[in-house]
Amino acid sequence: MASIRTKRLSNGKPAYLVRFRAVDGKERSKQFSRRRDAEHFAHVTEVDRMQGSFVDPRLGRLTVAEWYEQWWPTVTNLRPSTRARNEDVMRNHVLPTFATVPLARVDRTSLREWVARMADPDQRGLAPATVAKNVQVFNKLMRAAVEDRLIPANPLERLPLPRIESEEMRFLAPAELAKLADTIDPRYRAFVVLAGYSGLRLGELLALRWSCVDVRRRQIQVNETLSAVKGQISFGPPKTRAAIRTVGVPGFVIDELLSADDLAAAPSDLVFVSPEGQPVRPSLFRRRFWNPAVEASGLAPLRIHDLRHTAVAFWIAAGAHPKQIAARAGHTSVSVVLDRYGHLLPNHEDAFMQALEALGASAAAPPRIESE
Repeated sequence: MASIRTKRLSNGKPAYLVRFRAVDGKERSKQFSRRRDAEHFAHVTEVDRMQGSFVDPRLGRLTVAEWYEQWWPTVTNLRPSTRARNEDVMRNHVLPTFATVPLARVDRTSLREWVARMADPDQRGLAPATVAKNVQVFNKLMRAAVEDRLIPANPLERLPLPRIESEEMRFLAPAELAKLADTIDPRYRAFVVLAGYSGLRLGELLALRWSCVDVRRRQIQVNETLSAVKGQISFGPPKTRAAIRTVGVPGFVIDELLSADDLAAAPSDLVFVSPEGQPVRPSLFRRRFWNPAVEASGLAPLRIHDLRHTAVAFWIAAGAHPKQIAARAGHTSVSVVLDRYGHLLPNHEDAFMQALEALGASAAAPPRIESE
């Protein structure tokens, strides 16, 4: 049990020393100037020990930077691109402010000030979504500190964040997509057409192999993605299980792919390669081919990802159901589709009411009498 011992300081005033045993079995002590504070700490310590929630106050002295150096090598479930992005967030946004701050001293006030500085429009602040992502990365670090019982609670939980306003997504009309396909370097005409009708992500497009193009069924199998991190290209599985899918495409899309087919290509070869025959680097592709084509076609500003939104808009116009859209796009749930594209979905209220009217009319109709 925790014990309290009274001692005299050099100035003659009393001090109260609480002795307790930490979870590692070693004896610790904490000093207070008031007896009631010492008694409260001793009581809470004993309750926490019995409930298994005791946190050694000495461990909270570990700084944010020290804890990050210990914790980060143990995180092994991230994709290379996500890992690189999170490292950038810690280096550029979290550590400059909190590196030397002990974990136990990270408080809500300093966190709110940090968020306000990041979002300050007078200082060319970050977009609300970027601020939220930075907080999310820091939150994971502090949550791990709670799990390891370095601190009793995570101060980043439910931290107020700037409001993320929904932005109107950019969609191309079929004629605009065709114009872009006609304008870009002929080697990537099929890339534009496939992206605009299949909804594949950029990494999925650049990792597509001929073995995943089913010409007879007019289907594209998505089971791999390309990522470029710090100049190094790597291939891996898609970001979620839902992203591993088969997407049907119109026959004219298959025709575009076949027209770009190298007769010497093997099934394992990539469909889209650089002019040098190597895997396409996304940043280089944007600079050399995408941006010039967008400018020349008069469609700027336009991101490659906007072709994914364009594909979804085409599916909706063709009458696709939200569940079908979610499966084709590789979303984890239908709610994502409804949140992002709900305003494009047709209003079925009239048809719904007509169906209800028909049901009611059939129930109220007199029974038919069959003649013998």
